[in-house]
Amino acid sequence: MNTSIFRAKTSAVQRLFGRDKAVIGVIHSQPLPGSPHYDGANVEDIYAFACDEAERYRDGGVDGLIVENHGDIPFAKPDELGPETAACMAVMADRVRRASGLPIGINVLANGAISGIAVAKAAGAGFVRVNQWANAYVANEGFMEGKAGAAARYRSWLRGSDIAIFSDVHVKHGAHAIVADRSLQELTRDSEFFDADAVIVTGQRTGDGANLQDLATVRGATSLPVLVGSGVTPDNVTAILDHANAVIVASALKHGGSWWNAVDPVRLRAFMAVVEQARA
Repeated sequence: MNTSIFRAKTSAVQRLFGRDKAVIGVIHSQPLPGSPHYDGANVEDIYAFACDEAERYRDGGVDGLIVENHGDIPFAKPDELGPETAACMAVMADRVRRASGLPIGINVLANGAISGIAVAKAAGAGFVRVNQWANAYVANEGFMEGKAGAAARYRSWLRGSDIAIFSDVHVKHGAHAIVADRSLQELTRDSEFFDADAVIVTGQRTGDGANLQDLATVRGATSLPVLVGSGVTPDNVTAILDHANAVIVASALKHGGSWWNAVDPVRLRAFMAVVEQARA
């Protein structure tokens, strides 16, 4: 009996980064125009900060980057995002790609799947992180629905089939009681069934480590690449890479371990030294 959830795919991690066990650094953007903490700063300074971060990540040896509007906290729901967010992120992401020479992805918070695809298309990004691709949950922003159907049609309309979808499963900053009758395995399969290209496991919030048992459960439930998207540190990355195809990391590589600070080259070098040992 055929038990496949979706037709077989080549690994998006291998295609985008040219390797397994990839390290993806996150550029947490400064507040963008229209967001609560934007103070009128020149957008060129915002873009320059992002490019400086990208170059520090590149020089430290990461394999790719995600450009994320984390400075826009508290985040708006997808239908409340203004066009200024996508416009600024597209310019910023394009400059980051050119400055770093690395493959890049986009995460438009909160859950801006369609905005993210638009930004990726405009900026030449290879993937979009979507915190809720299938099903629904209660997030900090309120009730959040997966937008796979609409977003996949939008991606097709843009002729953007080369833009991969990295879908969170049991994403951080949320409660999943709405789908409590579906196991973690089934929620993972739901993302694959709805044509995601990779799945992401997280902890409870930014900087919180993923549960290794959850990671093993997700790994066993899908043929897609599996990533860990929060709380990755030098202390746990070796154990994580036993199960994961890639890690998304930021806070542990910033000055003081705080997401809002700049990348610390010393922390980054130490982290990548542990990764190289794990790869070997």
